[in-house]
Amino acid sequence: MSIESEVKILRSISMFAKLDPSKLKLLAFTSEWLTFAPGEYLCHQGEIGDSAFIIIDGEATVLVGTDQGDFSVAVRGRGEVIGEIAILCDVPRTASVRAVDRLVTLKITKDVFLQLVGGYPEVALEVIRTLAARLAATTLELRAARSGH
Repeated sequence: MSIESEVKILRSISMFAKLDPSKLKLLAFTSEWLTFAPGEYLCHQGEIGDSAFIIIDGEATVLVGTDQGDFSVAVRGRGEVIGEIAILCDVPRTASVRAVDRLVTLKITKDVFLQLVGGYPEVALEVIRTLAARLAATTLELRAARSGH
């Protein structure tokens, strides 16, 4: 894939839509494009988080390990970031992530991800919005579970 094609794909992701082309070229160059087969794991709960993934195409399920086995807590799709919590909070991975179907991702190292968040307010704002939306959804689910609905 040409660098121009990669930049065009990155521009279509809301998190990167406002970055100038030179920054997108640098991101494409410093990141790794990975494809996962259905059922293949991107990362495992408890391991060290050294990167985040942006889903370019396909879907992934987020699994949390419990005493009764893995429990699916979310499905993530195109344009969504995965693995950012381990990087931002400097903690082990809080969940495992498995490809539902053919999954194309952009793997961004911890250093590059932190540079993006620290250097570009529009990227930081998208990450904050994503995390806030996930927290709100989790709060609603917990409230419903506690009330028996």
